[in-house]
Amino acid sequence: MFKSWPGALIYYLKCSPFFAQPTLSKDLDDANADSSEPPKRAPGGWKCMPYIIGNETFERMATYGITANFTVYLLKRFHIEAASAASMANVFAGTTNFAPLLGAFIADAYCGRFRTLVYGSISSLLGMVVLTLTAAVPQLRPPSCTVGDHKSSHCDGPSSSQLGVLILSLVLLAAGAGGVRPCSLPFGVDQFNRQTAPGRRSLASFFNWYYCTSTAGVVVGMTAVVFIQDSISWAVGFAIPAVCMLFSIIALFLGTKLYIYVPPQGSVFSGIAQVFVAAYRKRGFQLPAAEDAALQEAVLYNPPARSGRDTKLPLTLQFRFLNKAAIKCEGDQVSDAGDRINPWRICTVQMVEEVKLLIRIIPIWASGILCFVALSQQWTFSVIQSFSMDRHLGPHFQIPAASVGIISLLALALFIPVYDRLLVPVLRRATGQETGLSLLQRQGVGLFISALSMIVAGAVEGRRRREGVAAAAGMSAVLWLSPQLVLMGVAEAFNAVGQVEFYNQQFPEHLQTVAGSLFYCSLAGAGYLSSTLIAIVQRATVRNGRGGWLAGDMNGGHLDYFYYVIAGLGAANFAYFLVCAHFYRYKGWRPRPRAENGGGTVELDEEAFVREKEGSG
Repeated sequence: MFKSWPGALIYYLKCSPFFAQPTLSKDLDDANADSSEPPKRAPGGWKCMPYIIGNETFERMATYGITANFTVYLLKRFHIEAASAASMANVFAGTTNFAPLLGAFIADAYCGRFRTLVYGSISSLLGMVVLTLTAAVPQLRPPSCTVGDHKSSHCDGPSSSQLGVLILSLVLLAAGAGGVRPCSLPFGVDQFNRQTAPGRRSLASFFNWYYCTSTAGVVVGMTAVVFIQDSISWAVGFAIPAVCMLFSIIALFLGTKLYIYVPPQGSVFSGIAQVFVAAYRKRGFQLPAAEDAALQEAVLYNPPARSGRDTKLPLTLQFRFLNKAAIKCEGDQVSDAGDRINPWRICTVQMVEEVKLLIRIIPIWASGILCFVALSQQWTFSVIQSFSMDRHLGPHFQIPAASVGIISLLALALFIPVYDRLLVPVLRRATGQETGLSLLQRQGVGLFISALSMIVAGAVEGRRRREGVAAAAGMSAVLWLSPQLVLMGVAEAFNAVGQVEFYNQQFPEHLQTVAGSLFYCSLAGAGYLSSTLIAIVQRATVRNGRGGWLAGDMNGGHLDYFYYVIAGLGAANFAYFLVCAHFYRYKGWRPRPRAENGGGTVELDEEAFVREKEGSG
């Protein structure tokens, strides 16, 4: 039928649901717009998950297989100076963590999650292919260099064209991360029916397994793939992630006939700006029934929701100055179809409440950054600690210093199934919530354990300095780092997974992709905060020519004191989180009118709502 495989590929792509997506999405949207009509395609739920989780797992394996050893590649194969290589790697890491914000905007406003996910995956694949070529083709990298010349810094660096090809690969990888990272999880969330209790339970379980399998992919990428790069061949070590990325794309396309495709809804940030502008314009107006949310909502501009996917949000009195954006007055014209003639003069109650959601979420998001600061410091300094410790397991095998942090990832990957299958049912009976712990409770537990892990890390480092590298009871001394790393993995299982679930549950439905990008902004913020903290501590502790707490000679410094400082910051951050959690109001919550009780009033019972709404996902 086809004269060549490209013709067959083009025919398949044209006939695939990917290119038919707008029609399918429109049909689904039109069906959901009227709740009396069932959607033409019910969410596939777990039927779609092998393809979505497979896509994410292969992508993580590929990405971390490339980036974990990237600095070493710059040093050994491109002969870039250590400071420049570290700076280049840090800029690349920061860019890939902030790129999801742009990708989220494009997905929600123009392309949709599936299309953006596909484009990002293809960009990542191209970037990995180009990077593999720099390792496989001698003309694309500097000439080889002897060990002696490398130590004496006499090796030739890359030419402008060679450096240009390398940067091209990084640009493609960063663009791919911007498309994949914010869309993968929200696209999976789209496949569950959150209007039913079974759907909500399945969704909560999906978050756990999604993070568990993606972490397993990271472990493989940072161990097996890195070993091949170091011991066998850089070209083979980079080609394997490229093949994994190809498998990731294939897995995504295999499920195209099962997916629900949510269409983009235009620029999401303009609606946020409109609420603030309209509220400012009407700042002199008085709110009707200022102390009664239900009566006020009945008076303000509150048309029916246009889509059955969006949760209809009731009016709240928190940040009530924004409610003025929905006051109807002369000059605020509305068409017969209910559309606003001038969207900068009047906004719906739904728009106002969505902006309030974002305002409430930001303080909670900020508290999660310090958890990743603790994680990043242990990843960095545990490697440096391990260089001065006995890393042998038996007489012939020595643990690579760079692989010590894998203990944390293994703890995370092993703990999540235990939590999901064993602890959640027990906690569900104790708390009455379908997810065992509430969204905020789960994050709080993670913050507490992360601070505890830093205390343990400080105690272990103090013992290491006092006793040197001596092993205890025949155990390799480096395994003394295991308790702190295990605790850090458990903390990540609580807080990181809790953050991901929190953002996806509490963000407005049409901002789900932005919610996915917010997690990566936490990682980027933690990286920058870590660098700043190290610089401040080092500058403050260097005295009279001494190296300070973070001296190059670990035995001459006081890394344990630095760990205790982070633990103290973690404790303060935990207290800050408790305050934020106390004032937080969950999505869709509205207080019941206060009941008179003699001379006073009965306080509202928010726990019932938490059990019904937030606890059920």
